[in-house]
Amino acid sequence: ASEEEWLALTTVDMFNEINLLAGAVQDLCLDSTCPIMNAGSYEFMWAEQSGQAPQRLSAPKYFEALLLWVDRQISDESFLPVTPGVPFPHNFRKGIKVIYKRLFRIYAHIFHSHFKEMMEQEADAHLNHSFKAFIYFVKEFDLVEPKDLEPLKDLIALCMRQKNESLRGAT
Repeated sequence: ASEEEWLALTTVDMFNEINLLAGAVQDLCLDSTCPIMNAGSYEFMWAEQSGQAPQRLSAPKYFEALLLWVDRQISDESFLPVTPGVPFPHNFRKGIKVIYKRLFRIYAHIFHSHFKEMMEQEADAHLNHSFKAFIYFVKEFDLVEPKDLEPLKDLIALCMRQKNESLRGAT
């Protein structure tokens, strides 16, 4: 399989995982409790495409807009071909990076705004596992710029340190 095929397949899996996590917080993350999409002091505004004026949305409306947008991207066979032998478009890598940058924002919001509730529901282990898989993949393939990972930089540093320690211990 090519790197593009690996990125495509994993992106679909990551999208499905984040979709489940978004569903897991839907009773906690309401327009009334999360009137803006943020992660601590970082606020995220929604624009369907570049050049469009960004809009301020509540976190649940942002989640919905983002997940529908990603679903359209990964369902578009001109962007993510499913027929063997059909090449990926020249802008595939750039498009994948936008998807990952935006999907990261869901993790950032959940960790900043709903982690306590996730712990109370004993869902924090799943959230942590899911986030580690996401961040390891993002780092391995350089899919999100460091400035876009700022809202969870300390958690990411911890994850990477743990990964490096486990790799050193395995040798």
